[in-house]
Formats: sequence, structure tokens, C-alpha cells
Amino acid sequence: MSRPRRSPAPSTHRYPRTARLNESLREVIAEELTRIDDERLDLVTITAIDVDAEMNRAIVFFDSLAGEEGDADILEALNKHRVRIQGSIARQVRSKKTPILSFRPDEVIRSAEHIERMLQSKDILPDRPVSDDDPYVTPRARVSELEDDEPADELDD
Repeated sequence: MSRPRRSPAPSTHRYPRTARLNESLREVIAEELTRIDDERLDLVTITAIDVDAEMNRAIVFFDSLAGEEGDADILEALNKHRVRIQGSIARQVRSKKTPILSFRPDEVIRSAEHIERMLQSKDILPDRPVSDDDPYVTPRARVSELEDDEPADELDD
């Protein structure tokens, strides 16, 4: 009589190893930035980390309130403190390797902010005329627009 096959052991992790490592690195780097006494890094936020599959390199994406004008100073400061940050990662993250860090501004965040500013600006988007078949305009809005467009009737005839 043969034994029934065992089902594979259920995974204790709900998301992939690289995603866990990305999040761990983000937390360690953000914490280390608070310890570094460099005013150029005061308003910097680590938004994302992208570690390659072999864990040799990691791209650290950041954003700051200084915007694009402050990127050069921030990159200079991050590169100056890179070895210290990597040492902190080596001590705190249980991993065989410590990836070599490179830093980049988070263009996704900046693009989203630019789109948001465009949508909020009244100068860029023209007013849309109301048509009878527009499903997004209520009948009350159509009536009020018609009242605004029509000249007032003269009562002094």
C-alpha cells in the first residue's frame, strides 16, 4: 500500500522575497537618514527601492520638498553617506549580500504631482459646453445653463 502524497508545505510569506527585501531596505535606509547629521537630507523621503534578482544592486528612489532644484545637493549627500547606509543595511538585514546602492529621484511621484497641478489649474482646461446627450450633466445643470445663455425678455412692450 502506498502512502498518499503530502501536500507541499504552505508558504509563510504572502509576497515574494524581493518585495520583502525592498520594504526592509526602505525602512532601514529611511531610519538611517534620520541619524545622519546632514541638513541636505532633512526633507528627503525614501519612496521605493528596486533590488535586482541577484541582490547585487539596489536603486533607491527618493523625493523631497526641495523638488527638482534640490536633487543635485541631495544626490551628493546620499552618495557621500552611501557606505554608511550600506553598513547599516549589512547590520540590520539578514541577508547573504548587501546590495550596492544607487540613488535616483522618484519621477513617478513628480509626474503625478505635475498631472495633479494641471488638473487643478483653470487656465489649462477650457470649460466644456453642455450638450443634451451628456450623461454627466444633470437636467438641473442644463436648465441653469440655458437660463444663463438666453437674453432676458423685455417686459416694457
